[in-house]
Amino acid sequence: MVLQIQPPTQPEVIYPDSDGQPVANNTIQFGWIVEIKQNIEWLFAEDPNVFVAGDLFWYPVEGRNKIVNAPDVLVVLGRPKGDRLCYQQWKEEGIAPQVVFEILSPSNTQTEMDKKLLFYDRYGVEEYYIYDPDRNNLRGWLRSEDGLDVIPQMEDWVSPRLKIRFALSIEGLQLYRPDGERFLTYTEISRNAEQERQRAEQERQRAELAEQARRDAIPRLLQMNLSIEQIAQALALSVEEVRTLAQE
Repeated sequence: MVLQIQPPTQPEVIYPDSDGQPVANNTIQFGWIVEIKQNIEWLFAEDPNVFVAGDLFWYPVEGRNKIVNAPDVLVVLGRPKGDRLCYQQWKEEGIAPQVVFEILSPSNTQTEMDKKLLFYDRYGVEEYYIYDPDRNNLRGWLRSEDGLDVIPQMEDWVSPRLKIRFALSIEGLQLYRPDGERFLTYTEISRNAEQERQRAEQERQRAELAEQARRDAIPRLLQMNLSIEQIAQALALSVEEVRTLAQE
């Protein structure tokens, strides 16, 4: 009898989606992460194939769960929107995040940031931006044939992929959409949405009052012996509308 020895099965590789660390170390860093992520999502809201995430684990190599990084904000053009526990690149048609943002906090070390730069350079990031809100310092790298190269002048720099503009002043960093509108905070977005809702409600009420005023005018104009046609012309209504309203 010949015994067939089964090859040992490979253990399943687990890709954790958390390291137990907070998304941000302080409110300033968190505010910047949220602002950049939300505004880029807003910018590409109508494009179903732009994926934006914040503090999401990115695994570039299948079977290597120690090779991982979690950019503060990552943007992947060419991949569909939707929830993910982590970004496993081999399941995403091999597409690496093209644009990555990091917001520094006092706990970030130079060694840590050097390792991130090497990681993003090695695994295909095309644009890499670091902003230090405490020092109001902005740096950027752009991929060339030799890898990620430093962008020598970041003032008024326009992202080749996102078309957003970086403006740095003594007040801090400001990002602008391709249409020239600046990035807004969540509070500003909510306030603008509420103001727009109020304007729409006021416009609706004005339209209702104008319509009621036209309705009320028809009986008075009929009493003045104006014809249906004359009333329709005066009130910018059709003859049929005037007849219908006159019978109500």
